[in-house]
Amino acid sequence: MATAAEGVFPKGDYHSDKSVPHSSSDVEKQTATPEEGLKRNLSSSHLQFIAIGGTVGTGVFIASGGSIATAGPAGALLAYAFVGTLVYAVMLSLAEMATYLPISGAFTQYAARFVDPSLGFSMGWIYWFSWSITYALELTAAGLIVQWWNSDLSIGIFITIFWVPITAVNFLPVDIFGEFEFWFASIKVVALLGFWIFAIIMNAGGVGNQGYIGFKYWNEPGAFAPYLAEGAVAKFVGFWAVLIQAGFAYQGTELCAIGAGESANPRKTMPKAIRRTFWSIFTLFVFTIFFIGILVPYTNEAIAVGDTNAGSSPIVIAIQLAGVKALPDIMNAILLTVVLSAASSNVYSGSRILVGLAEEHCGPQFLKRTTKRGVPYYATAITAAMGLLAYMNLSSNGGEVFNWLLNIISVAGFIAWSCICICHIAFIRALKAQNMDRDTLPFKSWGGKYLATYGLTFCAIITITQGFTAFVPWNVENFFIAYVSLILFIVLYTGHKIVTRSKFIVPAEADLVTGKFEEEISETWEESGRGGWKMMNKIF
Repeated sequence: MATAAEGVFPKGDYHSDKSVPHSSSDVEKQTATPEEGLKRNLSSSHLQFIAIGGTVGTGVFIASGGSIATAGPAGALLAYAFVGTLVYAVMLSLAEMATYLPISGAFTQYAARFVDPSLGFSMGWIYWFSWSITYALELTAAGLIVQWWNSDLSIGIFITIFWVPITAVNFLPVDIFGEFEFWFASIKVVALLGFWIFAIIMNAGGVGNQGYIGFKYWNEPGAFAPYLAEGAVAKFVGFWAVLIQAGFAYQGTELCAIGAGESANPRKTMPKAIRRTFWSIFTLFVFTIFFIGILVPYTNEAIAVGDTNAGSSPIVIAIQLAGVKALPDIMNAILLTVVLSAASSNVYSGSRILVGLAEEHCGPQFLKRTTKRGVPYYATAITAAMGLLAYMNLSSNGGEVFNWLLNIISVAGFIAWSCICICHIAFIRALKAQNMDRDTLPFKSWGGKYLATYGLTFCAIITITQGFTAFVPWNVENFFIAYVSLILFIVLYTGHKIVTRSKFIVPAEADLVTGKFEEEISETWEESGRGGWKMMNKIF
């Protein structure tokens, strides 16, 4: 039978029988870093910008227009702010666990260790499915962006052109990949900051022929868009309908924890990366939605139609309304780098999830194999191959396929966030059962189980209720679009439970040792980084 020191759960024995170490020698044996193949070469800045790279993409640059059209500028702003509070709860929960146990796959392994191996199995595979599908979505978006300049070109050409280099980059050593993501994610940040400045000038009447705008569009047509009807209830329904779109935009904030197993000195880098990542993304999203909302009325035909091409990007629309001819092309070029960076992060995160699943015996063991430089080549290749699903968009109803994928991904993200909160609650219970003081942890979530319960409650409610439009009137197609991720999650959980007969983990027997990282490593490379690193770290 495999021991705890081996970093895996023995196949067929899912009720943890690992004893808690009682001597310092036992601890030393069991606290060895479990990832023999992955290399700890990522700094906190790498982790932060990998997460920004995976999060700041299609959701805010393109899909946010649909949010404003559905809920209005104030409704969309409140929706993104509210979902931001849920992400905050998730990130603090994740920070406490990932700093103490920085392991590959992160929260998928936490579910198997602290709650139930079947939960770890289903959560891990639905999360991998989500990110691999997101890769296909971003490739689709990249092709649609290029069609801005020439709509006669087939989107399939650009799916192929972009798939090859993005996949190749993910086979580079992780420190080189981290550098790549740092600079490309920086382009996104600078682009959004530039848009904010442009929006302020345009709103004040300094650009375009509209004169001073102020909050004109919040008065007419209004701050809230009524959803399918008139009245306060319809406005609230519009706000609620946007939550799933906001969830899609925020999904990926948790990616900095996926790289925990490759983080140099995770006791220092993980809390810093997680805090900075959340506040960076929250600020970027909320301010961008605010500025779009004061520049573009929710009745604008381009965003109201709900197209998924670059022409429906609310940022591009705002620039067009100002009448600046060159800027839309420039922003569109930037938008292309934004999407490609996000696609690259998708492959990275998906491959590391597969490694974590393999380590927990929830996936084939060959997925753990790495190159000498620490690249999990099988896991990377399989995840990248899923990006070829983007070719489905070559059909006549490509826009419909895009929306299908977006909704599937969004719901899977809320399921993952719910599971992270469940893991944190179980983690706190395990600490208490094993007489371990939370005050001794490298990082402690100030809200504890109460903040995690808040995140769990609303993430679960949104997951269950987000498909309400499929019931009145009843629509089978819309029902499956809304709930296919939830159905798949339930099937995976139930199937694993039936086959393995796994048992829930008793808090006193939860594995709080394997993967615990004790070694303090000097971070002179990060602290003495180039000017670019220091500049971006000062911003965030």
